[in-house]
Amino acid sequence: MPKLPPLREVIAAYGLSASKALGQNFLFDEQLLARIAAIPGDLQDRAVLEIGPGPGGLTRALLRAGARVTAIEMDRRCLPALAELAEAFPGRLRVIEGDALKLDHDEIMGEPYAIVANLPYNVGTALFTGWLGGERWPPNWTSLTLMFQQEVAQRVVAAPDGGAYGRLAILAQWRSTAKLAMKVHRSAFTPPPKVMSAIVHVTPAEAPAGVSARVLERLTEASFGQRRKMLRQSVKGVPGALEALESLGIDSTRRAETLSVAEFVSIARKLTA
Repeated sequence: MPKLPPLREVIAAYGLSASKALGQNFLFDEQLLARIAAIPGDLQDRAVLEIGPGPGGLTRALLRAGARVTAIEMDRRCLPALAELAEAFPGRLRVIEGDALKLDHDEIMGEPYAIVANLPYNVGTALFTGWLGGERWPPNWTSLTLMFQQEVAQRVVAAPDGGAYGRLAILAQWRSTAKLAMKVHRSAFTPPPKVMSAIVHVTPAEAPAGVSARVLERLTEASFGQRRKMLRQSVKGVPGALEALESLGIDSTRRAETLSVAEFVSIARKLTA
């Protein structure tokens, strides 16, 4: 295992600082980073995609765990530090400069892969819903281990009838298993963010038969777009939705937050042509 300088020295050597515009917050605690890298299980010789590695703190932990890492980074200031890390782990780290939102991750990876990332706060949700979407299932990714603001993480794993329950929970749970794996105190970051963070671990499950992901996405978007309204108001713009509610015996005066994931799936099944 190559001996590496402390992360703080790397930051200082390359004159790096966290960019607020890019939603960056750096983690320096190598024990904490090793715990995060352990969440997906044994990474020995497994392909891992990391988004927004910054100066490479989590990247180090993944490489030390035996992973073959592809890291996508759009902050050019961080590339020299990552190049140094690639030299320390020959053939194990590939760095791609670019915007992760605009790249085809399956094409880049070319094999089944785990995704592990301390996601930049400003693009985390968009990336997450992108990985969860699409008609093809199971996906090429084998698990998602993602750092979010704690409020967002709670929305991912939420149960019905709570304030955190909404579209994100349904998209994460209708054909996946989502759990809160670890909470991370704001003081662990440099600079400390204003909010606490948490890590969510998601693994694909069997997709319910006869349900279009696109239909479910449209249904949940309408249902929670006006979450304080009754379903008969919020979904009336979705063709066939009111009829589906009636045929399933679901009271249209209920609010979206009271419906279980299974109920949303049953409605989407009725609407899937």
